[in-house]
Amino acid sequence: MAYDDKIVAEIVSRVMAGLGDSTASGSNDTVPVGVSNRHIHLSTADLETLFGAGYQLTPIKDLSQPGQFACKETLTIVGPSLRPIENVRVLGPVRKASQVEISRTDSFMLKVKPPVRESGDIAGSAPVTIIGPKGVVTLKEGCIIANRHIHMSLEEGAQFGLSDGQYVDVEVSGERRTKFYDVQVRVHKDFRLEMHIDTDDANSAGIGNGAKVKIVK
Repeated sequence: MAYDDKIVAEIVSRVMAGLGDSTASGSNDTVPVGVSNRHIHLSTADLETLFGAGYQLTPIKDLSQPGQFACKETLTIVGPSLRPIENVRVLGPVRKASQVEISRTDSFMLKVKPPVRESGDIAGSAPVTIIGPKGVVTLKEGCIIANRHIHMSLEEGAQFGLSDGQYVDVEVSGERRTKFYDVQVRVHKDFRLEMHIDTDDANSAGIGNGAKVKIVK
């Protein structure tokens, strides 16, 4: 079957229009991914116990969320297995209460049973011991597996039609296509758009930092 120039031009126009619509739609519901490795947040009191009186954290890299940074300082964590995990990065700034965030895989090595929680929700969570160059801190509670969550600014929350505390499902495309359920949305004026998952989730889906995922309401 032969096509004249007008028919070809019309077909190309329709295809390009369709691609344009698809791209626009995708840009409104995709979110970049940030993979969180195990890390530690410290209170001022615990920081001084571990590193010495008056010690200040040493920032080495700003993180995606404003005001948050990775520190030069690393520590060792130990659980009932007595098998230590060394060189666990400290993140700043200091907090009111210390918190250790690990993956499920890490929990098997430490022999601890951390709950899946929102960061900061440590009441009744697992105990863990932190070893520093100047001292040791044993947390009676504070070890968690961070829940999957998406940071959004107020403007981005409005764009997605979502508010702080809502939960959504997230689709991951690629060779290991999957879906994450019950992902918490966290909206704040100082946040920037990014979904945070731990290394276990990232490896299971075959994705890394900067990957794009799609929110499914």
